[in-house]
Amino acid sequence: MTKGEIYLIPNVISPNTQEETIPTMVRKAILATEVFLVEDLRTARRFISSLNLGLVIDELDFHVLDKRTDFDTCVEYVQWALEGKTLGILSESGCPGIADPGALFVHVAHQFGLTCRPLVGPSSILLALMASGMNGQSFAFHGYLPIDKKERQQRIRDLEKESRVKDQTQIFMDTPYRNEQLLEDILRVAGKNTFLCVARDITGPQEKIITRSVSKWKLGDITLKKIPALFLLHGN
Repeated sequence: MTKGEIYLIPNVISPNTQEETIPTMVRKAILATEVFLVEDLRTARRFISSLNLGLVIDELDFHVLDKRTDFDTCVEYVQWALEGKTLGILSESGCPGIADPGALFVHVAHQFGLTCRPLVGPSSILLALMASGMNGQSFAFHGYLPIDKKERQQRIRDLEKESRVKDQTQIFMDTPYRNEQLLEDILRVAGKNTFLCVARDITGPQEKIITRSVSKWKLGDITLKKIPALFLLHGN
């Protein structure tokens, strides 16, 4: 029996941008997918529906693959591909396995000799790095910083030091409602010659990406309240 393939399907990172950010090959892969493994059922249904592919959403086979999905469940899901079905992994936003669920399932799939095909689509991490002007040869993504203010400020100092030592761009984020506090903490504790890039609403209507030294930043330079954003640091 021929084994099925597994598509890693990118989702939009800003609402209503599918026409600009989702290429034809992704649409073809969705049409070929028989079983969808999705981070969020509602988001997945809405995204596929927005592509106007002629699919009947209620007839599609969806199963949840999120941060709580364990190894044994991934092994169960893999069986469909071993039976010859084409699977598609779809994150709530961006690319599966990149700061999103999917990596564990892909790891399991490789152990069964299955083909995993990554598809081109929007990744806020890579897009922010591209537009930052910072080191794209060496970089690290750290996800969310600590919620506690003192711990967060210390983490910023540690990342700044690591950036200087390794000549490495440090990338991190926070929930939108804490973005302004994070920016305030960065400007308070980072060295004046350290470069900071803030990338807001990437691919969206409020997109704004600014890179400048900490000494030239002011809190009012960019509005961040309740808007998704990424922060990039490079110690100079």
